[in-house]
Amino acid sequence: MELTVWRTFVTVCRLGSLSAAAAELHHTQSAVSRQIAGLERQIGVTLMERHTRGVRPTPAGEVFRRHALATLNEADRAVRAARDVRDGAYHRPLAVGATPSLAAGIVPAAIRGLLERAGSIRWSLLPGLSEQLHNRVITGDLDIAVVTDAPPGLPHDPRVERRFLGLDDMVVVLPVDHPQAGRGPVHMQSLADQTWVEDNDGSAALLRQHAARAGVSARIDLTAADLHGKLALVATGHAIALIPGVLTCALRTDVTTVGLVDPPARGIYTITPRRDPHPSAAPLVDQLATAFASLRPTQAARQPPETDAHATAPAVHDGITETPHHKPARSK
Repeated sequence: MELTVWRTFVTVCRLGSLSAAAAELHHTQSAVSRQIAGLERQIGVTLMERHTRGVRPTPAGEVFRRHALATLNEADRAVRAARDVRDGAYHRPLAVGATPSLAAGIVPAAIRGLLERAGSIRWSLLPGLSEQLHNRVITGDLDIAVVTDAPPGLPHDPRVERRFLGLDDMVVVLPVDHPQAGRGPVHMQSLADQTWVEDNDGSAALLRQHAARAGVSARIDLTAADLHGKLALVATGHAIALIPGVLTCALRTDVTTVGLVDPPARGIYTITPRRDPHPSAAPLVDQLATAFASLRPTQAARQPPETDAHATAPAVHDGITETPHHKPARSK
């Protein structure tokens, strides 16, 4: 598949109009339409549908758009890198991965701190789930990933080095007019009659485990495609949801949060390849630790389960080097 056609598709999705995309790309509208139709034939899936004001991607088209955009961005970086080598100005870009909640606040703040201290560095940020990010570190697509040990947990892999940043308490996100809004930490029993929405299996598992410990069940009647969809369903009053505490500072204004008594928690970790680490990876890990501590000071100070407070040297678990005082957290 030619990337030119992918660019056309992404542009049509962004503008919501074949004619507007044709004008921006300096094509005719019929040429744009033919490119989209040809792409659909190649993939075997309908990617675009018409509506009263233009066009929009189908659910399959939206999934393809996200991957296509990431591919196009990487292709652009590849071209720039090759030209930099030609011009004698090549500096290896820093590829960073993070879960959606961490990519929304902590990671950008840490990268800002890194740039302020190290100067100009080319970098990219790829959101994803922990398992996906771990695999991309192994394959060399990422230089560093910021992940969590939420179910199903993190694999023990001798090819990566892992550092514990802290524990993050989960909180409940509510519509601003919810009866529990503005109250202190609540017991899970007081939310037993609520409808919940979840967007990934790890968060759903934490919610079910916490509810079971409280002797109730959580009615997860709605499923969202991603974090943004999850928050939209909460904001419009369809459900409430469990979200990471680190996300609180980046929430939309039409939702609020309430803490839970004895909340479920997840460990936050960085993972980096043991071979050929990026020169900026270690400084970024330090910046991430600082960003996490400043955002959630009470969380960062806590240790994961089974911490040996008297450890003085890095412990190695199945080939994974842990920072002193930090051992792998078990999924909660």
